[in-house]
Amino acid sequence: MNPMISKWLKSETIWVLTIAILTAVSSEIKLTPFNGEHFRFGVGSITFLLLILIRLPKSVIRTGVITGLTVVLFRIFSNVIIYNGTFSASFLEHYPAFFYYFVYVLLFRFLNVGRLIEQPFKLGIIATFIEIIANSAEHILRFFILSNSYLGFSDWFLIVMVAILRSFFVVGLYSSITISEQRKRLDEQLTLGSDLYVETLYLQKMMNHIEQIMADSYDLYRNLKKQQLQDQGIKALHISQEIHEVKKDAQRIFSGLSNITMPKTEDVYYLSNIVEFVVTANIKYSEMLNKKIEFKVENTVDFALTQQIPLLAILNNITANAIEAIEEDGSIVLQVSDYQEFIHFRIKDTGKGIAEEDLDIIFEPGFTTKFNQQGVAATGIGLSHVQGILQMLGGKIRVERPAVGAIFHIEIPRKNIQKGVE
Repeated sequence: MNPMISKWLKSETIWVLTIAILTAVSSEIKLTPFNGEHFRFGVGSITFLLLILIRLPKSVIRTGVITGLTVVLFRIFSNVIIYNGTFSASFLEHYPAFFYYFVYVLLFRFLNVGRLIEQPFKLGIIATFIEIIANSAEHILRFFILSNSYLGFSDWFLIVMVAILRSFFVVGLYSSITISEQRKRLDEQLTLGSDLYVETLYLQKMMNHIEQIMADSYDLYRNLKKQQLQDQGIKALHISQEIHEVKKDAQRIFSGLSNITMPKTEDVYYLSNIVEFVVTANIKYSEMLNKKIEFKVENTVDFALTQQIPLLAILNNITANAIEAIEEDGSIVLQVSDYQEFIHFRIKDTGKGIAEEDLDIIFEPGFTTKFNQQGVAATGIGLSHVQGILQMLGGKIRVERPAVGAIFHIEIPRKNIQKGVE
């Protein structure tokens, strides 16, 4: 997006004017329940509350005043231009609407409703109370200025019922929007965590290699020293010291990545959540590769997880490989079931399958059957790390060769991934 447009959209003034204009326009979608007067229940108040909840203005009172004035002016000019009414009669008819918004924002500010954004039930109750008072203020004002208006029990009952319906409708709509956004952020965070988790495994493997190289360099230094080869020995010692520094840097990076991939969070992920994340992410991946793939999930077990990121890394890798094995269109079936003390995952695809002679080596580092358009082989370390993660979780993996495609069977001890089980 253009920086100027982005800055313009983030402007507080623009947001306040947007609230005012949208409220004024939507207020024309209305119901006039009381005979003989122009008190209305419109969509404008719903729009107003929803917008200030979505992005709370810096000054709610100023926003309410501007909105109230905009609504009154919009109604007056609509009445004059469209219905050929007089300005004075239109003003007398519509200016009480200003007091609805004015009283509304005064109470909104006084009761500090912004603090209840994440408490939907309390927010709904307070919003209902505010609307009842604001609607009553407008209705009472119309009673005094309009000779044909009256105040009856049915009027107040209707005001209360509409306030309840409108307020809880808005709060429910707002909650659904925020929950959807939170879910999207959690999906992104979990997917990123899964990707980083695999990278930490690569880094850990590299650190083990560095450790071995450092030990070999130091042994070389000692041997050269025994042979009275001082210059070569000093160089070998210097190499060993440099490798040690590289190892320390790698350890610091590993520690930082570990904190990211295994965050201390109160969010609870269920097995069904992870399966859903895997399917959603890989549907997008298949679409990116311009492949038409039908995903089917059969899940008969669910519980809270302690190892959601390692499990996501395993299932994502196997499912992505299945997508890559399918030429243009096909299907992938992900089944989850429990058997005795194990959770069993079965991933079946209709791809090109695995050659029988490759079954014994597909989990070895460096093995691959995938090449890019230039004929360069892929890294071939995905399945080897899947096996490594499974070994850490006490699980195992095997491959079955059906007539079409391939089937991966994964078994993990339930106690190693279920929350609250020792």
